[in-house]
Amino acid sequence: MLSETFNKQNLDGILKELAKEYKKLGGKLMPAEIILIGGAAIISHYGFREMTTNIDAIIMASSMMKDAINHVGNRLGLPNGWLNDDFRKTGSYSDRLSEVSKYYKSYFGVLSVRVISAEYLIAMKLKAGRKYKNDFSDIAGILAEHKNKGEEITYQQIETAIEKLYGNVNAISDECLIFIKGILSEGNFEKVYFQLKENEKQAKNMLISFEEAYPGETNADNANDIVDGLKEKQNKSSVLDHLKERKEKYL
Repeated sequence: MLSETFNKQNLDGILKELAKEYKKLGGKLMPAEIILIGGAAIISHYGFREMTTNIDAIIMASSMMKDAINHVGNRLGLPNGWLNDDFRKTGSYSDRLSEVSKYYKSYFGVLSVRVISAEYLIAMKLKAGRKYKNDFSDIAGILAEHKNKGEEITYQQIETAIEKLYGNVNAISDECLIFIKGILSEGNFEKVYFQLKENEKQAKNMLISFEEAYPGETNADNANDIVDGLKEKQNKSSVLDHLKERKEKYL
């Protein structure tokens, strides 16, 4: 049984198993194509992200693919929905993603896998802008690795990618545009990456605690606002505690 997480090492083996199963079910007559999105695209091409918990993808295949996904998942002990296209329902989806994908690998003549390239991944992460996920740290990680390879990504490239996917740069929130301009200006991507990872970890823990206290109140539309509110409350508490300590010290 494989781990219920996916990394660079096991991703290729799982995709091979999927291709074999699809071929066995008759896929040779109807070859399939999968475009890896988000975390799966990142772990396939970069070293900074260790794993992802599921594989988001655009799936273009016959109905046999659904059976193949379920069979492989059951055989390898993978979680339900381990390969899914649910992200189509989110704001970061664009029907132009297939146009900006690039070839990754083919398996057994029945499955072709493509990935989303760097500037378009960044555009998608900016569109999602989730403070409790890996969106911001993933952007820093991508920028860092491209800089280390001497292939720096510019703001113009990112803006062009945003316009290609979403029509206009105004599709991205002001907060996220300020973020991307700021991180590109600073340039110390590796340092910022670790800071963002810690921020995201704290935000996720805050949301977990909030959901435990108020079940069912959190959703994709309000999660960032809840995180901001909790952080503001935490900061105010920290300031009050500090003032109280100083008062007690000098009385």
